[in-house]
Amino acid sequence: MDKDKVRVIKISKEALFEFIYENFIAKQDEYLDVDKTEVSNYFDIDYENGNFIFCAIKFEDEDGNFLSMPAEINLQKLMKIIPDTTDSMLSPTSKYYKEYSKDELAELSKL
Repeated sequence: MDKDKVRVIKISKEALFEFIYENFIAKQDEYLDVDKTEVSNYFDIDYENGNFIFCAIKFEDEDGNFLSMPAEINLQKLMKIIPDTTDSMLSPTSKYYKEYSKDELAELSKL
């Protein structure tokens, strides 16, 4: 690169969150301690407050039936209620996630 040049990337908020989401997908085995071929992902974004929530659930049950996030789990509400699960996604010694039951998240979504 030329010594007098500056290379710049400027992106929108939507593009930034898309980048974040794609990185979470790519590194979910590391971040969530899951096999990415065995889970489905759900996420939401609070653009106003700059919050992001990313979840993984088991893809199918033992009989091969597809599983999905229960409709009563509201990720927008959960972003306002549950505390951050980590201070940094760059800490190599951190556990990034907290595990909840679907029932717990459904109850929290009612608040």
